[in-house]
Amino acid sequence: MHPDLLPSLGRLIGAASGRAQVVVVSHAAGLVGALEKEQGCQRLTLEKDFGETRIAEAAELGMPSWQWPAR
Repeated sequence: MHPDLLPSLGRLIGAASGRAQVVVVSHAAGLVGALEKEQGCQRLTLEKDFGETRIAEAAELGMPSWQWPAR
């Protein structure tokens, strides 16, 4: 998508989030920036460590770490 259209898309997503929960995953910094201007937006950053994807802020969110159960 053209970078000039990302702010408009962010506003449209923000409007839709008033009626439903919306989850957006993006590498587009312009879209992320536009979404952060919307009220109620919560940004979570994902990080990959040795092939495992995690929420970077998990400790700050008070989320317990998940472990595979013992067999």
